[in-house]
Amino acid sequence: MSELLWAEKYRPKTLDEVINQKEIVERLKKFVAERNIPHMLFAGPPGTGKTTVAHALAHDLYGENYRQYMLELNASDERKIEVIRTKVKEFARSKVVGEVGFKIVLLDEADNMTSDAQQALRRLMELYSANTRFILTANYPSKIIEPIQSRCAVFRFTALKKEDVVPRLQYICQNENLKCRERALEVIYELSEGDMRRAINILQSAAALGEVTEEVVYKVVGLAHPREIREMIQLALAGNFLEARKKLRDLMITYGLSGLDVIKQVHREIFSSDLKIPEDLRVMIADYAGEIQFRLVEGADDEIQLNAFLARLALLGRKFKV
Repeated sequence: MSELLWAEKYRPKTLDEVINQKEIVERLKKFVAERNIPHMLFAGPPGTGKTTVAHALAHDLYGENYRQYMLELNASDERKIEVIRTKVKEFARSKVVGEVGFKIVLLDEADNMTSDAQQALRRLMELYSANTRFILTANYPSKIIEPIQSRCAVFRFTALKKEDVVPRLQYICQNENLKCRERALEVIYELSEGDMRRAINILQSAAALGEVTEEVVYKVVGLAHPREIREMIQLALAGNFLEARKKLRDLMITYGLSGLDVIKQVHREIFSSDLKIPEDLRVMIADYAGEIQFRLVEGADDEIQLNAFLARLALLGRKFKV
């Protein structure tokens, strides 16, 4: 267990252990009590518990040996029609003996399946519904064809909230005897954007460097501290173009940031309450940051474009007398 990724080590085993998604868990518990489930589609952003909940449901239905009643395929890798016609069909057609009269086929990331494979799957869902139930997970449910969606009960997973993620990270820190500052955990949540798997992976990466602090977290994810980005913006707005340019070069060299990394962090800080600038100026900077981001995506030179951005900030700062 000590060699496992923490995301796997602390993965919930039963529905009772699942964090948040309360309405979904309550409905699934009723299915477990009735010993019957429909075909289901779990839709939502990455890291919100779709695959974990599917395994927890199977565990609660069949017990510790649930894997012998379950076929799991990742549709990102095995996405072609041949897989549906061979592996899935062979598993689905055989009957099961036991208290629960059906088996489960879990198709992870089903939105990556080809259209032909989805059509073949639709037919299997009709033919073998008596002894097989299908659980599909998808980040983008719109990519699942309508005939499959209409055959499934759809469960929509939402990004986890701060009050869900931070206590879980604190629990992991206690179990791993890890020193971790409260603000560092909040930063991990902000960077993960409600993705629990990503949050735990960031925590494990930061733990390798000792005490988990705000600075360490930004270092392991390869981002500059927001304070330094704000300083660069404020220097440019104050008319200190050369100082702002020097700060930019230091950030790119020290943190190994690309131009896109910098402009994305700049965009985030534009809307930060810590940056005290007029609303009209905020709008103009956001507009120009979008233009610079487009140029960088199209292949323009990072340093030239970011220098142009800082030069524009210096001119705007003079106009607004920041």
